Amino acid sequence: MKNSTLFFCRNKRLQIVVCIIGLLLIVNRGNTQAAVEKFINNSIFASAHIGLAVYEPATDKYIYSYQSQKNFIPASNLKIFTCYAAIKNLEDSLTGLFYTQEDSNFVVQFSGDPTLLHADFKQHPVIDFFTKNKFITVIKANWDNKYYGNGWAWDDFEADYMPELSTIPIYGNTVQFLKDENRVIVIPRWFKDSLTFYGNTQNGKYNIERNIHSNQFKLVNSDQKFFQKNIPFITSDVLAIELLQDTIFKPIDYTDADVIGNVEWHKLKSQPTDTVLKYMMQRSDNFYAEQLLLMIGNEKFKETKPNKIINSLLQNTFNGLPQKIRWEDGSGLSRYNLVTPEDIVWVLTKMKNDIGAERVNTIFPTGNQGTLKGMFKNYTENIFAKTGSLSNNFSLSGYIKTKSNKDLVFSILINNHQASTNEIKNAVEQFLINLIEKE
Repeated sequence: MKNSTLFFCRNKRLQIVVCIIGLLLIVNRGNTQAAVEKFINNSIFASAHIGLAVYEPATDKYIYSYQSQKNFIPASNLKIFTCYAAIKNLEDSLTGLFYTQEDSNFVVQFSGDPTLLHADFKQHPVIDFFTKNKFITVIKANWDNKYYGNGWAWDDFEADYMPELSTIPIYGNTVQFLKDENRVIVIPRWFKDSLTFYGNTQNGKYNIERNIHSNQFKLVNSDQKFFQKNIPFITSDVLAIELLQDTIFKPIDYTDADVIGNVEWHKLKSQPTDTVLKYMMQRSDNFYAEQLLLMIGNEKFKETKPNKIINSLLQNTFNGLPQKIRWEDGSGLSRYNLVTPEDIVWVLTKMKNDIGAERVNTIFPTGNQGTLKGMFKNYTENIFAKTGSLSNNFSLSGYIKTKSNKDLVFSILINNHQASTNEIKNAVEQFLINLIEKE
């Protein structure tokens, strides 16, 4: 009888413990729901459209969703798609160029690699190739693309975040102007004679602008101090070859012939793909994103038209997306892009499953890093996410590890807000910190 009583008591205690745990889970989930309601009802979102999805892979359930199947402009969250496409379709290192050889003669086609003479990299295997080989002929690549993406803002032509797309990108397709006391340094130097002075550099208050129709730049007086500026230049294959010649101090043969018969092409590798993806994701580099999308098409699908590349990716790499998306470019600059929070969560989940958390965490920015600078300062091990912003639009999507060791995947897309970007960021940050702390 004593043993039976003890067994009964133990079971009663177990029941009580189970009930307490269940109540705590209900209360905790209630707190989470309340936090979500507080977030979406914030007065700063009065004019905004909000989509939100928080997914728990371990249970294969959305622990919260709000308008998660509706379409939103993702801004640079679209780079999450480009990043996954590059991981799945490009090799470990980017192809700097294609070449074929007969005796000591080389015929070369460029690949669209955006890293050539880019300031991010100190070593350039393509430059080494041109320097050490005497007889090289560059032939026109089979590209016939627009310089800008569909739906880009034309009046951003001077903005450093919108370089033109090109077959032979070089120096990031931008001219860098640097202040050196009362002088202006121009990189690449080929453009130094294209700068006309209409202002005074003595007091340091000036600005540099570009003519919309040409690579002519002018220095004009301003009420702001000048430090440095990167301005995209109008690209062409011929100009790229001239810039390359001016850099290596060596003539290069170029022909616009694009057919040389059936030859065996070899690949010259340039930079590690993950290194380029890290730059793309952590500082939200539009130029890298656009050129990588074109490289994927060129190497994987033998296609260089962005719309055809994207259609091929949707039929292959992204077959299985929860909702139909509209995908226009690689960077998210286009306001024509439309995706749902659930689409982004699907891609993020696939990415992590395919390459693992360690590699994902290397590519994505964490707290107080990259475009998350100033955010999540005390949560550098708890969040890895990609921001996105266009005027009146903000997005943040990525991965969370909560204090209770839960792994979550989330996407927050906000369109048409009229608050300041800092106000929007603060509200999103506080909501996600609440998830980290209490979920």
